[in-house]
Amino acid sequence: MSQETSGSLAAATVPRAGAAAFIFVTILLDTLALGVIIPILPKLIESFVNNDTADAARIFGLFGTAWALMQFFFSPLLGALSDRFGRRPVVLLSNFGLAADYVLMALAPSLAWLFVGRLISGITSASISTAFAYITDVTAPERRAAVFGKIGVAFGAGFILGPALGGLLGGIEPRLPFWVAAGLSFANGLYGLSILPESLPPDRRAAFRWARANPVGAMHLLRSNGRLAGLSFANFFAQLSHVVLPSTFVLYATYRYGWDTTAVGVALAIVGVCSMVVQGAAIGPIVRRLGERRALLLGLACGAAGFMIFGSAPTGLAFCVGIPVMALWGVAGAATQALMTGLVAPDQQGRLQGATASVQSVAELVGPFLFTLTFAYFIGATAPFTLPGAPFLLAGVLLLLALLIAVRTLSGKRDAMPSITARAP
Repeated sequence: MSQETSGSLAAATVPRAGAAAFIFVTILLDTLALGVIIPILPKLIESFVNNDTADAARIFGLFGTAWALMQFFFSPLLGALSDRFGRRPVVLLSNFGLAADYVLMALAPSLAWLFVGRLISGITSASISTAFAYITDVTAPERRAAVFGKIGVAFGAGFILGPALGGLLGGIEPRLPFWVAAGLSFANGLYGLSILPESLPPDRRAAFRWARANPVGAMHLLRSNGRLAGLSFANFFAQLSHVVLPSTFVLYATYRYGWDTTAVGVALAIVGVCSMVVQGAAIGPIVRRLGERRALLLGLACGAAGFMIFGSAPTGLAFCVGIPVMALWGVAGAATQALMTGLVAPDQQGRLQGATASVQSVAELVGPFLFTLTFAYFIGATAPFTLPGAPFLLAGVLLLLALLIAVRTLSGKRDAMPSITARAP
């Protein structure tokens, strides 16, 4: 490699001051896009269906499915576009697109327009995969797990602050949260125009091909390396098990422990805080001490143990004991990301993140049905025995399956990594 090329690569990996903070804020705002509508959107939908709660619930479920489908289809597309044209334009257009979406939802005169807004939100939020690719571009491989962990703090903060902000502003005016979110996204886009450098130089970009920019084509990359495929399977089962929390936690806590809305909110806040502490402060030291492979296995084991505690806890206090245990599961996500990024070439990082996001979208489509139906069956009259914690126990089993796959994948002979030296088709 020539001195000139080495210099350009080095320069590309040193972002301008504030660039990493911008990516953090971008992910935070994308997560807020989910969180801020949690207390507002169901009520807004109700207002369009004459306050019929049953109809509103069905429509809300349809909106959620449509959002996940947009993530599934557009995450690989945006990832491939970022590999071709660079990360900066994709991330910035996402910010401005998200701002426009919030304005549309604030002004939506009907359910149809509100539905269009959710579709746009799913598309623009799919840029999270590009944001992760940006971090990969500018971070040395040995530091990626720790940095991915710190970026994970944005997810925790978004899911804590989003519902709180949405509820507070929605109490003033039902559509105010959307206007505030639009202003924040637009301001972040303008800020990015001034400080965000490109992280992927032209000589490291890949040609755009539609065959690679769709979910099926994106999955080909995940199958291009045996170790990458194994980690992807483990990641799918981990993502699937995670869906148990948003889909059944409120129902479970209310049914089994008699918690009211305040108690549920406090518990969710504790989950978020513990997750943020692990993501922001614990992942770096753990990965440095254990290495990425053992950190991944430790995280999956802690997640499985936490879910087992959740599913078997006879009291609310016992349930809370499992929260810090489960929070250590966050180590696995960062370690998985770091290991997977080391198995593909620089011009494939966007495709990798897009494919990974599509895998997560599939989990988000399947998970709600799997866990809610499991919960309904085991508290119903036809169940052989009553077991309200069955969804959490099932999630624990899925994480144990992910752990077994990870052990098998990481303990085998290291695959050659053709994607580093020659691009996968």
